[in-house]
Amino acid sequence: MAPVTYIDGVPIGATAILVALISSMGGFMFGYDTGQISDILIMEDFKRRFAECAPAASLELIDVSTCSFSTVRSGCIVAFLSIGTLLGCLFGAPVSEVFGRRYAMVAECCVFFVGEVIQITSSQHWVQYAIGRIVTGLGIGALSAAVPMYQAETSPSQIRGPVNAMYQFFVTFGILMAYCISTGSRELEGAGQWRLVLGLGFCWPTILAIGIQFLPESPRWLATKGRDEEARRSIARVRGVTGNSGVFKISKGSEKEDALKERWNGLIDRELEEIRSTIEYESHLGTGTWIDCFRPQNKILYRTLLGMAIQTFQQLTGANYFFYYGATIFGSVGLSDSFITQIILGAVNFVCTFFGLIVFQKFGRRWPLILGGLWQSAWLFVFGAMGTALDPTESKIAGQIMILASCMFILGFASTWAPGAWVIIGETFPMRTRAKQSALATASNWLWNFLLAFFTPFITKAIKFQYGFVFAACNLMGALIVYFFLYESAGLTLEAVEMMYNDPNCHAWSSATWAPAGYKDRADMTSQINKENNKETVEHVSDAGSDVAQEHRI
Repeated sequence: MAPVTYIDGVPIGATAILVALISSMGGFMFGYDTGQISDILIMEDFKRRFAECAPAASLELIDVSTCSFSTVRSGCIVAFLSIGTLLGCLFGAPVSEVFGRRYAMVAECCVFFVGEVIQITSSQHWVQYAIGRIVTGLGIGALSAAVPMYQAETSPSQIRGPVNAMYQFFVTFGILMAYCISTGSRELEGAGQWRLVLGLGFCWPTILAIGIQFLPESPRWLATKGRDEEARRSIARVRGVTGNSGVFKISKGSEKEDALKERWNGLIDRELEEIRSTIEYESHLGTGTWIDCFRPQNKILYRTLLGMAIQTFQQLTGANYFFYYGATIFGSVGLSDSFITQIILGAVNFVCTFFGLIVFQKFGRRWPLILGGLWQSAWLFVFGAMGTALDPTESKIAGQIMILASCMFILGFASTWAPGAWVIIGETFPMRTRAKQSALATASNWLWNFLLAFFTPFITKAIKFQYGFVFAACNLMGALIVYFFLYESAGLTLEAVEMMYNDPNCHAWSSATWAPAGYKDRADMTSQINKENNKETVEHVSDAGSDVAQEHRI
């Protein structure tokens, strides 16, 4: 096994890339369920079956023009998913602690399957469909806590930011895919309109449940269980090199592979030792109960509240206002085909999230979130002001400006707050309480997801497009919270992040220059680590045995 590339002089293996791609299918499932409901609610057959319609002799004879969802019913159908996700992420924490991150994901995929079956077999009772969304939400919620945690614990620190951001990238991919499939399926007759959309949802958890079996378990979880040899092998796999032959009692391969293993044993040993040292230190602090998440010592409470605030304000940016009710919103501004507009908005979201992968790799965590909040706030003010000053159903220009403002808002959200919240959750908490703090933070996301999904129809009915002003103010508040409370964790191992939060001389606004003892600042740390890694540069002997190929570096 050989590395596929090198970053900062250290190897990155193909397994690290697969960790990002396969585990992020949990995000795809989340996005697909989020995106589909907006369009399903306006499909004719779905309205005939589950909306309030004028009486008719049979289902087929119902005049769909007489059908409409009450505010309460549409709010319940949309928002009940979030009730399940809220409970799921809390129950998912102990499951991932006991059985490991990978097996927990498999169990959560099975729960998702059950929810899909309940929904797709619904006939004319909207309550059954809503219950199916609750059960589906249990699986999605548990995955939303497990996947970012698994990605952060397993990925090399050099690519941890993009790997965690990949979760949100797949969320946006799922939303876009749902929009596209829904647009095509609306041409079908009868229940096939919406059941096809639901039926394809069985594919995504199948890919995750099977694919995750071929990936290594989190080395940090393995180390907490005393399985150090397996943890070492896990680290080696994501680095693209195998573990020490003597330690694992595996037969030697080719001379080229043996040289590769020996060359990078020092790097693997250092990473494992850092993990073990942190676990040994934390073992003296207790077992990491739910109560421990709210203890002020070692800034545990601080980080619990910070994680919950970041996830709360990701929802209060207003993004799901567009994703859940986008088809309805764009219909209200006079667009003849709101399905197509949904696809355009989903495409902007998807493409810009790819940009977000680069942003968090190059510019850290704090400033993308701060500037993103300011950008989003500005465009939401435009959206709210235009919709309040002019009637978009009568003014074509007003409607076009509101669509532009929506796209500009999504551009900022998709490249900053959308992936950023999941990156922060993956790398902010200490090992012994990480699963539970991640669950609490994610539960905050889902709680506000539910509140917004359920109450948005009531609020928009009362204040219409002035709702944009509310979200604009929330974006400003989110930017302030990041500036004063979030520490810059880019470029640090998870163990170094723990040290940073416990350094009394370090503050959020000065954390970008912080480095562990022995280094002058973050730049000096990066420089010295690169020099150390370069001492272990791999020299690949050519197949002919006479040439030496220089190392490929990024």
